[in-house]
Amino acid sequence: MKIKGTEVTIIHGILKDTRTDAVVEETTGKNSDVGNVSVIPVDNGMQRYRIQVVTAGDGREPDEWSIRVSCKNALEKAEQLGLESITLPALGFGISGFSSKASAKIISQEILHQIWDNETKLKEIVVCLAEDEVFGIFQKNALGYLDYIVNKLKSPFLTVDAIIEVKGGIVLIERSNPPFGFALPGGFVDYGESLEDAVIREAKEETNLDIRDVRQFHTYSAPGNDPRFHTVSTVFISHAEGVPKAGDDAAEAHVVAAEKIEHLSFAFHHKKIIQDYLIFKAGGDPFKSV
Repeated sequence: MKIKGTEVTIIHGILKDTRTDAVVEETTGKNSDVGNVSVIPVDNGMQRYRIQVVTAGDGREPDEWSIRVSCKNALEKAEQLGLESITLPALGFGISGFSSKASAKIISQEILHQIWDNETKLKEIVVCLAEDEVFGIFQKNALGYLDYIVNKLKSPFLTVDAIIEVKGGIVLIERSNPPFGFALPGGFVDYGESLEDAVIREAKEETNLDIRDVRQFHTYSAPGNDPRFHTVSTVFISHAEGVPKAGDDAAEAHVVAAEKIEHLSFAFHHKKIIQDYLIFKAGGDPFKSV
């Protein structure tokens, strides 16, 4: 598929056999080296460079951060070299068996960043997979994801999040897709859908709870709130009865007491949202300086 002037393709083959200006290879190093990039000139009639990225360290397996920064740095190095084409592998998967689905999502997000956020010189970005199963996963979760973002959504993207109070605390999910971590239930607003309908739908899909007393709390719009792209998120306060059950892209669903929030690792800016809500609930004004 073409995004702006760059062709993005997923191919089934061997990395070293691709005809692009450079191929990206992942390697291991010291923990402090993770994310570092080195360039090796080659003269094999196929590529001009090998760009090596460190995705794992001593005793440290590849994770979301290391794959994201390694992909970002490799693409930026290609730009610095003035290259027009580059081939990427399934970063993380080749070294540790990191989830190929997660790798596909992270790589596609970083490709999108590179094309949208920069005046890129790259005319072709290829992702090359040797294994049949991994190729199929990338076709669905990289190209399918990019097609959804580029052709069905417009930037900035409109999202909703739900603060759901139940007996015992606030409902949180653990995300099964990157960015990983705890999060409020929520997601993208579909075309033709109201914010209220979207948050009710997302809450049901991710927690199996029917929320009530739904009212808007605040809209968060800072571009850095989401590491994938610029989102504008309207947060709703609500209540529900029952025990949450994870669904959609939630790996787990939990009821968390307010005093436990500080000790959790969150995706996005959701810890800040909950902190603002707790100030508001106690009678304060978390937005007085905004």
